[in-house]
Amino acid sequence: ECPLNEVSMKRVLVVLILFAGFSGVLNMSCTPKTGTAVRDVMSELLAAPANFFDRPEEYIEWQTLQMLNVTKAALSNYPPTLPEPLERTMAMLMLDAVFHDVEAPNRPSVQSFHHQRALAALHQIQNTKVSRGAMIWKLYNMGFIIRTQSLTVAFDVTRGLSSNSEAFSLSDRIIQEIADQCDVLFISHRHDDHADLEVARIFLDQGKPVVAPPDIWKGLPIYNQITHLERKSHEKQLLPIQSGDLSLEVIVYPGHQGADIANNVILIFTPEGISFCHTGDQSLMDDFAWIDGVGNNHKVDVLIPNCWTTDPKRSAEGYNPKLIIPAHENELGHSIDHREAYALNYSRWNVPYPTLFMTWGESFHYKP
Repeated sequence: ECPLNEVSMKRVLVVLILFAGFSGVLNMSCTPKTGTAVRDVMSELLAAPANFFDRPEEYIEWQTLQMLNVTKAALSNYPPTLPEPLERTMAMLMLDAVFHDVEAPNRPSVQSFHHQRALAALHQIQNTKVSRGAMIWKLYNMGFIIRTQSLTVAFDVTRGLSSNSEAFSLSDRIIQEIADQCDVLFISHRHDDHADLEVARIFLDQGKPVVAPPDIWKGLPIYNQITHLERKSHEKQLLPIQSGDLSLEVIVYPGHQGADIANNVILIFTPEGISFCHTGDQSLMDDFAWIDGVGNNHKVDVLIPNCWTTDPKRSAEGYNPKLIIPAHENELGHSIDHREAYALNYSRWNVPYPTLFMTWGESFHYKP
């Protein structure tokens, strides 16, 4: 019983700290939305049972739900921005507390949170036209959707089956609707938290290219449908999209996860002159031979690195981006010691470049 009590006490402490921040929100808020969100949270808390004696799992599920309710209210009122307000930082740390439960992907409240966040992002994507800059949506793990006026690009989109919970993962219908909105899917490497065979099939069935390293799904019928661009440092290649009506400039850097796993580091250049670099799970010291020169050879507007990449400061200096958005936090299929916390971002990515922290389903309007 002691471990459960300790966990519960720690979580309650985090809730109390965050509610202290929310009391300020209630006092200072000028929008009905904020007050309503907080009142809804308080209403659920006030309706709690008197106790959960002999029902520890029910207790943890209820507690997780309340923590997520509080977090959703905070994230709604404090979306991604620079500099990040304290209330948002507390919400991100609250998510760590929820996701660092070994059973997190099996908890209905966490499953619902993932589905709701993905659907909210999808609805926004379906209803967003971009006239300036780019809209960036972060999905689960390293999944991103980026839209400019002329195109929409997807990176490492998966259903979330890497969590080892089918109930946590997104339905094929949701993926179908995401693919409807996109022009191309880039897959960084073969691990299933980045490469989802069904997602790739859905994109290909729509006649949209899927770009991946040469070792993914070898021997399967889908292999010959995948686009395998050359892995060449600093050299631009043209990728036809939108049924050949548009060509996207792409560099595929020959990255690696460890010494043996090919990992495409993708740098794209949109017709609007905005560039985005998605690193997948780049993590090999030898690759600094080309990383150190990326920013000297090409402009990088937005860098999307895996949060635990090798030497974040040196990586940032090599790419020399205008903005950094770390990713790959809290992959629920990882063991707790490698379920990377948002909290670690604040020290790892304490670099001399603007750095924005996002969670599932959030968006940011990048204006160069």
